[in-house]
Amino acid sequence: MTDLVLPSETNPLNNLFGGELLARMDRAASITARRHSRRICVTASVNHVAFNRSVPLGSVVTVEASISRTFRTSMEIFIDVWMEDRFSGERTKANEAIYTFVAVDDTGLPTEVPPIEPETELEQQRFEAALRRKQLSLVLAGKMKPQEATELKALFMD
Repeated sequence: MTDLVLPSETNPLNNLFGGELLARMDRAASITARRHSRRICVTASVNHVAFNRSVPLGSVVTVEASISRTFRTSMEIFIDVWMEDRFSGERTKANEAIYTFVAVDDTGLPTEVPPIEPETELEQQRFEAALRRKQLSLVLAGKMKPQEATELKALFMD
């Protein structure tokens, strides 16, 4: 999704409001999840957001969302936010985020989603990391015992 930063979307420093960027990322992730699953998808969590650079008024902002991994009914969506300098046209990465979406049926109950196969090296890295993030989330929520988090344990074992 590509859009322009307008005056009504900026803070007193003339930079894009963080909440406005979150909404744009949520919409892009929602579209990506729906295209993959062909189901209604709802935001389950915002797992990570990094506001690395301010996005000034007048910038062209591109939000790129891709599925890093699917699980039974959920999809982890990795989002890269790029801004284009309005004078030079140079594109730089401004922010990134990771959202989780769940596909639901017509009654609102979670429904299975098709798997993905990573193709590029970056997709493979994100695919592998997604399982570690999911295990960490489950352990912190008390839904998985730490000793069962095999991918997490592998990070700390020789």
